[in-house]
Amino acid sequence: MNTVQSAVTAIRNADRDELNQIIEAVKLQQTWLAKQSARSFNVGDAVTFTGRGNRKVVGTVAKVNPKTIVVDSPSQGRWKVTASMLKSLEA
Repeated sequence: MNTVQSAVTAIRNADRDELNQIIEAVKLQQTWLAKQSARSFNVGDAVTFTGRGNRKVVGTVAKVNPKTIVVDSPSQGRWKVTASMLKSLEA
């Protein structure tokens, strides 16, 4: 049995208090991952991501927030993007 299957089994067998503890742990892990992603970018970095309507947006990092990045795209305006959605264009 893999880790995910073990976790699902544990969740199914959990009572209300245990479920609340699991939910809190998941939220904390998601926050940690989002902040870790945001720390990997700096103002001025060239980045790309897929925007609304599956269109590719290319721009530069204008501001780094704790969980999100503000991206300036010359042709498509300013975007506030979750850091995990961004890919760096710099090699």
